[in-house]
Amino acid sequence: MNRVSELMRRAQSATSLDDFGEGSFREGMELLVESADREARLSERGRMGFDMQLVDMLANRLQIEHWYKLHPEIDAQEIVAPLIGLGLPRTGSTALSCLLAEDPNVRSIRNWEAMTPCPPPEKATELTDPRIEVAQRMVLKRQEMFPRKKAMLPSSATMPTECQTYMSYDFKSHLFQALWQVPSYAAWLNHRADLVPTYRYVKRVLKLLQWRCPPTRWRLKNPSHIVFIEALDTVFPDAHYWMTHRDIGKVIPSVADLYYELIKASSDEVDKAYLGALNTEWCELGMRKLIAFRDAGNDHRFFDIHFAPFQKDPFPSIAKLYEFLGEEFTPLARARMEAWRRSTPRDRHGEHRYDAADFGIELTQLRERFRFYTQRFDVAVSA
Repeated sequence: MNRVSELMRRAQSATSLDDFGEGSFREGMELLVESADREARLSERGRMGFDMQLVDMLANRLQIEHWYKLHPEIDAQEIVAPLIGLGLPRTGSTALSCLLAEDPNVRSIRNWEAMTPCPPPEKATELTDPRIEVAQRMVLKRQEMFPRKKAMLPSSATMPTECQTYMSYDFKSHLFQALWQVPSYAAWLNHRADLVPTYRYVKRVLKLLQWRCPPTRWRLKNPSHIVFIEALDTVFPDAHYWMTHRDIGKVIPSVADLYYELIKASSDEVDKAYLGALNTEWCELGMRKLIAFRDAGNDHRFFDIHFAPFQKDPFPSIAKLYEFLGEEFTPLARARMEAWRRSTPRDRHGEHRYDAADFGIELTQLRERFRFYTQRFDVAVSA
């Protein structure tokens, strides 16, 4: 039995289920396992963690398919005109997604739902679901594993999270290139993979989540959507988008350092130059694709937000975003957002420090390489 079949068997044994649904996940999983075994330089602990995470993803997929088999009416749910945040990472997008999720009239993917989507949540118990406590313990454990990550990204069981996890159920997700050194897999994912089945599976999970737990006005966010924007549009043709912007010299070295913090937990041989090159490459590829998409008649679907004024005071931008959507920015939504901002100061875990040169990044050359982006969106460049 090969590695992929063995991991699938383990997931089936853990859940007592056997139906994984459509087989689109097999290609990505096979490439990922091969790349990890050959290239990731995993420690013994890292190899165990790799296998456990893949088994967990497969187990969640089995349970999702089981719920659809029990309740085929779930598929009749509709995901209508989601608002999707994208752009480059480390541009204030996490803070914005957290603020938007405070509106009680909208729906987001919460961390605890990303970790364990089944059984699908219910409105009556969504604030007391026992998975919240389990997820919070996992958040604290991850903070122990990745101590510097606390200065990079806020996290809690109930905060909104990206749909990377649900993309991983189809084994096409940037989550994998952020957790392990898998260059062959990353090259396939970013340049050759078909993400339409992946986004269809994300929609499948969203239908499950909203089935018993409205509201159904989704607020989603994932910077890596920029690489796959055409596939995303195929599956969510009525989506609107917000896009955050920041000096590229503050973005890519920070992302590379985040990758380093995550990957070093599973490998004692982390290639920082590779991480710098990988993040430079996919960010450029994605931004060029996104600009082409916007310029092909889709610019009216985007709302742009710049980092510095948003950090100083996010509410003028948020008010204009609601105006762009044609939705009411209610006093209750604003009050809840203000409360979140007061309770989540940017510097509560210290400043995120990194050195671009550690990742083989020369800032002048980087900014020149991304001039096409900064000029297109009038992005301020730091000295």
